[in-house]
Amino acid sequence: MVELRRHQRATIDVAVEFVAKGSTERTTGHAKDVSVGGMFIVTAMPLPFGAALVVHVTLPGQKGPFALPGVVRWSRSGEGMGVQFGLLGARETHAITELTKEA
Repeated sequence: MVELRRHQRATIDVAVEFVAKGSTERTTGHAKDVSVGGMFIVTAMPLPFGAALVVHVTLPGQKGPFALPGVVRWSRSGEGMGVQFGLLGARETHAITELTKEA
């Protein structure tokens, strides 16, 4: 199998909440891996392909939560979804980069 990912990933196990664009309802899940490019979220209620969302997460080693904008790039009912991040700030990018250095 050929690896097509452009960014180094770090395995994590962190609770997350996410909100679909245009909604105020937060849905829970668990992040299983993360990179500067995106995140895999295990959730019983994944959003559909192409849905815009914001992921609320406190990454390992961080004191407070981040709000990470993204788009669902794949979704499997009962399994979870792959989220591609949008524009991240310097703090978020640095925190994720530090996690992936340790992986």
